[in-house]
Amino acid sequence: MDLSPTPDSPAASPSPPFRLSPLAQAFVLHFGEMGSRWGINRTVGQIYAMLFLADAPRHAEEISEALSLSRGSVSMGLKELASWNLVQLRHVPGDRRDYYETPRDVWAIFRTLVEERKKREIDPTLTTLRALMMEPAVDPADRFAQERMAAMHEQIELLTDWYAEMRRLDNERLLQLLRLGERVVKALEFKDRMLGRGKGVSTSLDTNGALSSEADHGRA
Repeated sequence: MDLSPTPDSPAASPSPPFRLSPLAQAFVLHFGEMGSRWGINRTVGQIYAMLFLADAPRHAEEISEALSLSRGSVSMGLKELASWNLVQLRHVPGDRRDYYETPRDVWAIFRTLVEERKKREIDPTLTTLRALMMEPAVDPADRFAQERMAAMHEQIELLTDWYAEMRRLDNERLLQLLRLGERVVKALEFKDRMLGRGKGVSTSLDTNGALSSEADHGRA
């Protein structure tokens, strides 16, 4: 009995080679250059950009051929992206190869990237600052240094607390907040002017996401 794959089976009909269009190539090259400025390997940036544009999960051989990279470089790049939780492993029935893709939700990518950078860069800095602030200050120079560290620690913690609040928002609410933009700044400036005259004004968000104030309601 012939058990060889039929012409329609996945093993006998591999997908056509993945090719990057000129537009996609420009994006991949740019992302690689920017990646090196963000502290990641250029190859890692190119692999991520290719997977981001791909309309289906891709395996290492496809990535290697499309980007003219060695299999070793692709393997290392995929491991790096996996450590950042920026690629997801997928399997195709009848195919033993590992396929990779990026999250389809751009907001999920953004949240993951921010969270990973916080864990790798911000959290260790806070830990070091706390440890140094607990050291005995044996002379005025040490006391002055600890005062400066305390100011930095307070500022970073303020930002991380703000990030924790933003992290709890769903995508729709976060997008609404970001789109407020200039209106938030103007509302704060208006509040400062009112407080300077001895009067306060409270601002709030109406159902459409627009800023309103008690003074506005009083004039209505």
